[in-house]
Amino acid sequence: TASALMIGLGLVVFVAVFGASAKASTSEVLDRTLKADFILTSPTLTGFSTAAAEDLRGIQDVETVSQVRQGEVHIKEGTSFVTGLDPTTFPEVSELGVNDGSLGELQSANTIAVFDDTAADNGWRVGDTITVEFPATGKVDLDVVALYSENGLIGDYAVSLDTFDANVAQQLDLFVLVRATEGADLSAVRADIETALKPYPNVEVLDQAEFRDKYATFINQILNLVTALLLFAVIIALFGVMNTLYLSIYERTRELGLLRAVGLTRRQTRSMVRWEAAIISVMGALLGVVIGIAFGWALQQALEPKGFTQLGIPGGQLAFYVVFAALLGVFFAIFPARRAAKLNVLDAISYE
Repeated sequence: TASALMIGLGLVVFVAVFGASAKASTSEVLDRTLKADFILTSPTLTGFSTAAAEDLRGIQDVETVSQVRQGEVHIKEGTSFVTGLDPTTFPEVSELGVNDGSLGELQSANTIAVFDDTAADNGWRVGDTITVEFPATGKVDLDVVALYSENGLIGDYAVSLDTFDANVAQQLDLFVLVRATEGADLSAVRADIETALKPYPNVEVLDQAEFRDKYATFINQILNLVTALLLFAVIIALFGVMNTLYLSIYERTRELGLLRAVGLTRRQTRSMVRWEAAIISVMGALLGVVIGIAFGWALQQALEPKGFTQLGIPGGQLAFYVVFAALLGVFFAIFPARRAAKLNVLDAISYE
């Protein structure tokens, strides 16, 4: 009975640990690499008009405006995403950690920069040529001109905006990174940016903290849906607790009658059954927490090369799950406890 609850709650804890790790890793990557003061994005993290960025370039105290686009491609028979960026302005607003080649070489036609772990997995080096299949233009040979170590913002592949626009039918900015001049009043700069963006109601201006929170909210929305579905497994397991208690009462009819005969009250009988349910529920919940943390840690270690560098364990949330499971176990024990308390003492003693 406890094992069924352990599996159900273990899955819930696994998702919680994975989500906490994803949020912690995202925050750590953004803290380490993001140098922009403001980020333009859409509420749904989808593309928006490239004209929005153009309207910011003339604002006083706005030093750098760097656009970032993203599109789906096929590389080596697998689906990937390629990011379009401006190689002259992007290093001013984000750290890429280029460790081989030069990002400036992306200004040349038909060139690409690759995340170093992805390049190592495929045996690519600077100077190699890889074939990228775009939906609009088909297969295009691109020369590798740079390898970088920070893929948190742009993913595994990056090309210049010119190369991106030449091969992608619809040009939309995924986000725009804005850096103000040193010493500028950021609140005033933000007000000017928001004024310039009034013709674009689907674009919002975020600072670094708000941008991190937005990513965390987006992750939470996905995880909450998965967690809600997994909680059904926990509810089913608690029905198992109730059925087990019913069976235990049936099999211990004579023992319960003897306890009542020597002085056990109905209230004590109900309390005994409820405590039994609580013990089963807590034992299953604790084992589920341990297993969930173990599998969450294993997944985080496996995804560390993909950017999941931080292990997050939501202690308060896990404690809530244990207490919640215990309370639900007691709730599901109400009917078996009432049945045990209502047993006729003489009939129970004579039952065999």
